[in-house]
Amino acid sequence: MPCLNLTTNVSLDGVDTSSILSEATATVANIIGKPEAYVMIVLKGSMPISFGGNEQPAAYGELVSIGGLNASTNKELSAAISSILETKLSVPKSRFFLKFYDTKGSNFGWNGSTL
Repeated sequence: MPCLNLTTNVSLDGVDTSSILSEATATVANIIGKPEAYVMIVLKGSMPISFGGNEQPAAYGELVSIGGLNASTNKELSAAISSILETKLSVPKSRFFLKFYDTKGSNFGWNGSTL
């Protein structure tokens, strides 16, 4: 149910993306309190991104979840995901935005229906 879309201008060539995906999956599941089996992570690299007028390493993310999001959880998720990006891709925490969407199950398609 939770889906985290991450886009960065950093090249993913030669990067162990599996470790990023698995760490992000575990982090989102743990903080939101949802099973890992329902967490989706999408990671796109080498995308043109300008932040503050320059193209130094930066990233943008959107996290959609059916429940589980609130001010405290969002703050914890922002810290945890930015830490992963800083450690794994050298994207400074100050060059990462993360937008949160809490939605209803009827707005989430899965398995040929909605949740």
